[in-house]
Amino acid sequence: MTYQPATISDDLSTLPQLPAWVTSGRVETLETVAFRSGAALTVLDQLVSDPRHGVPVKLLANKLALSAATATSKLEGRLAREADIRDAYHLTPPGEARGPDGDLLAYWRDAARLRLSRLGEIADLIGPDRAEDVAVWLDAGQERARTHGPLAGGVAVLLAVLDADDRAERLACLLSDIVLARALNWKQVLFVTARRLTKTVLRDLTTEGQGAELAVQARILESIEAVILLARDLGRSADALRLVAPKLRAKGSDAAVDLFLTEYAVAPASMLSPHIRGTSIPMTDRAARRFCDRLVELGVARELTGRPTFRLYGIAS
Repeated sequence: MTYQPATISDDLSTLPQLPAWVTSGRVETLETVAFRSGAALTVLDQLVSDPRHGVPVKLLANKLALSAATATSKLEGRLAREADIRDAYHLTPPGEARGPDGDLLAYWRDAARLRLSRLGEIADLIGPDRAEDVAVWLDAGQERARTHGPLAGGVAVLLAVLDADDRAERLACLLSDIVLARALNWKQVLFVTARRLTKTVLRDLTTEGQGAELAVQARILESIEAVILLARDLGRSADALRLVAPKLRAKGSDAAVDLFLTEYAVAPASMLSPHIRGTSIPMTDRAARRFCDRLVELGVARELTGRPTFRLYGIAS
C-alpha cells in the first residue's frame, strides 16, 4: 500500500502566539523588557503547560539542550558546531568516551531531567563543592524574580555566578534557566538563557553591572520569542506524526513514534534496534531503517546528517 506524504497544516490559529506588539519595536528600558517578557513567558507557559496544545515538551527540552550546548560551547571558547555536538553524543557507542562535545550535551540533557525542587540533584550535576553557593545564588535570584520579574531574577543569578567565576558560563546559564522555570512553576526547566548570549555581553554584565542588564534581558527575551516559534512548530509537526501513526504496521511502531516525540535525533541502529529504547520491544536493524525511511516517505520525519551511513532521523519541521 502506498501512502501520500502527510500534509502539515499551516493553520496554527488554535495555538497561543505572541501578539505583534511584543516583537515589534526596540526594547529601550528595563520596564519595557519586563512588560514584554511577561507577555512572552505567558504564551510559552500556555504552550508547554497545557497538553491540549500538543506540544511535545520532552522533545522541546531535548532540542533546547542541544541549542544550549552549542551556545555554551561558544561561550567557553570551543566553537563546536551543533551537528558535531549532536553526533558526538548520539553516535558514540555505549561505554566509549564521547569527548568534550558529547559530554557537554550530556550535561544539558541531564539538566533537562532535573526535578527543580531537589537541590541535591542540582548539586550532583554541578558538583558538591558549589552546592552551598548555588543555594544562595538561587535564593537571591528567586527573590529578585519575585520583585522585578523572571528575567531580572535570571540575570541576577548570571551576575552572581560570573562575579564568583568568570569562566562558569555554563553554570550561570543553567541557574538562570532554573530561576525562570521556578518563577513560572514549570515541572521541567527549558533552556532559554544561553541561546543569544556572547562573551562580550557577559563581560559587560560583570564590568558594568546594572548598566548592561538591559542588553542581557533583551537577548533572553529574543530567545524566548524564538522558543515560542519552535514550540509551535514542534506542536504542528507532532500532530502530523500522530496523524500518520495508525498507518504504520511495523511491530512496535507506537513505541517508536513515541521515541520520535521525545528525541530530536534518532539513531536506528542503537535507539530502535535491537530493542526500542525504553522498552523491551524488539526491532531488527533492517526493520529500524525501514521504519525511519517510511516516516520520511510519509513526510513526518527527515534524515538529519546527509550521510549514507551513520544516519540520524528526526521529526520533520
